[in-house]
Amino acid sequence: MDDITVTAALLILLPIGFNALFAGLAVTFDYPGILRRPTAEVLERFRRGGTRLLLLWWGFAMMPVLLAVLAAILPDALLGADPTLLGLGIVVGVQAAIVQVLGLIRWPFVVPYLARVHAEADAAPARRDAVEVVFQALHRYLGVAVGEHLGLLLTGAWSVLVGAAITQTYLLPDWLGVIGVLVGVLLVVCSFEFVGPFEPRGWALAGRLTPIAYGVWSLWLLATGVMLLL
Repeated sequence: MDDITVTAALLILLPIGFNALFAGLAVTFDYPGILRRPTAEVLERFRRGGTRLLLLWWGFAMMPVLLAVLAAILPDALLGADPTLLGLGIVVGVQAAIVQVLGLIRWPFVVPYLARVHAEADAAPARRDAVEVVFQALHRYLGVAVGEHLGLLLTGAWSVLVGAAITQTYLLPDWLGVIGVLVGVLLVVCSFEFVGPFEPRGWALAGRLTPIAYGVWSLWLLATGVMLLL
């Protein structure tokens, strides 16, 4: 199997795996809507999810690892593109993967402990309150700031760089590169959902655009993988 075939396979597997696990979390945990519910309800729902939910979260947290691998090997398939552009793409793509893993990994390893402590029959109200504060602090730091803001920002920047490189290679059509640039810009815009004046409640427009942007981004990756195989 040559490098282009491996790259194409990753381009196809990454969005399929990401969306399959996301769908599993939506059905099992009502994610991401559950995050707008009271913290006590989130922790109880998580605890009742059991091993299946833990494995779903672990799998979801591991998906960005595929993004890191893809970012590292994709330049080999974009023959003729500017080497500086490709080098920047590797750096930014790996960074995007790292922050996404850091943002998600709390779910299979930290949240289970918080859910158990919160559910203990003899837990004093003050202790439960402390658990809820810790959960919200982790959610806002690792979830909103690291995973969502930096994750969207860097993933968008990577998509712009890759899209620009696609327009320079003879292996893929220019329109595919243009779509990559446009969806990358959209992801960057969505990364500002909780920045500045939007911090308390979020920017409603960005909140509505984010799932659309991720859907288009997934289709763009799939299309790029398929085109590489043709």
